[in-house]
Amino acid sequence: MQEAQFKIVFNGELMPEVPLEVAKSNLATLFKTDLSKVERLFSGQVAIIKSNLSNDEADRYLGALHRAGAKASKEPERLTPELSLMETEEELAAQAVQSSASMTCPKCGHTQSQSSECAACGIIIEKYLARQAQAHDSKPQGKAIPASPYAPPSADVGETMPLHGELKPFSVTGRIGRLRYLAWSLVIMAATAGLFGVAAVIMAVSSTAGLICMGLIGIGMLVVSVQIGIQRLHDFGWSGWLILLNLVPFLGSLFPFVMLLMPGNREVNRYGSPPPPNSRSVKVLAALWLVLIVSGLVAALTVPALVDLRHGTGL
Repeated sequence: MQEAQFKIVFNGELMPEVPLEVAKSNLATLFKTDLSKVERLFSGQVAIIKSNLSNDEADRYLGALHRAGAKASKEPERLTPELSLMETEEELAAQAVQSSASMTCPKCGHTQSQSSECAACGIIIEKYLARQAQAHDSKPQGKAIPASPYAPPSADVGETMPLHGELKPFSVTGRIGRLRYLAWSLVIMAATAGLFGVAAVIMAVSSTAGLICMGLIGIGMLVVSVQIGIQRLHDFGWSGWLILLNLVPFLGSLFPFVMLLMPGNREVNRYGSPPPPNSRSVKVLAALWLVLIVSGLVAALTVPALVDLRHGTGL
């Protein structure tokens, strides 16, 4: 009995809560192709991603596409008739018609009953057709016909996605872990402090220009902080829109701790592959947070005591 065959089709529909740009980026990585070619899959036309697959192979392809964010589906292929050594009635009838049918010579156009040789010009028809085919193949080929704009990428979607995702500090796509989130946040704070110092110098010359610079610096810090926060949420499979929970009263004071403490997925999720291992610089920058926290606690405990001591001595 012939084994059932399946095909994978896609009409541009996405998995729930998967942004379009994220799905396109994941599919480009999965297909190992350009993002412009993946755009063709979202034209509204039904595209056949892969065909002639067994049930297990189809499920494997389907799982890879679903993890990338594409809501593809599996459909059965149209089965072909099974092979048989016995001639069917249709085949016997076709042979009878063929034996009684007439033929036309491809060279002179003479009509006669089926034969390997033309009765009028004497050519051997099979050899003549072979020479014609050979002459056609030797001619220079013209411009190749462009591929259909709706053709799916030719890469094998069964291939696994990259082991580690690409780091994109100024993007809302991708994933980062807890230590890298701490390290990047510290870099943002240090850069912002330095830029505010420059803005303070400008303000000494022109208060208006200084205020404008500080406003632009604050907006830039906010945008980059939101971008890396979204990537942190992606690491444990949550939608980036949940970053807005930081604006909710009371909940906004707890949610940053969730972002800091929640471990990420070790496997590929709908937002891409896991981030690369933490480098030494990332670990050092993350450890500096402990230094800052301890320094702050020490200052909070010692400064009031020093102030009281100073007042007690009359200094």
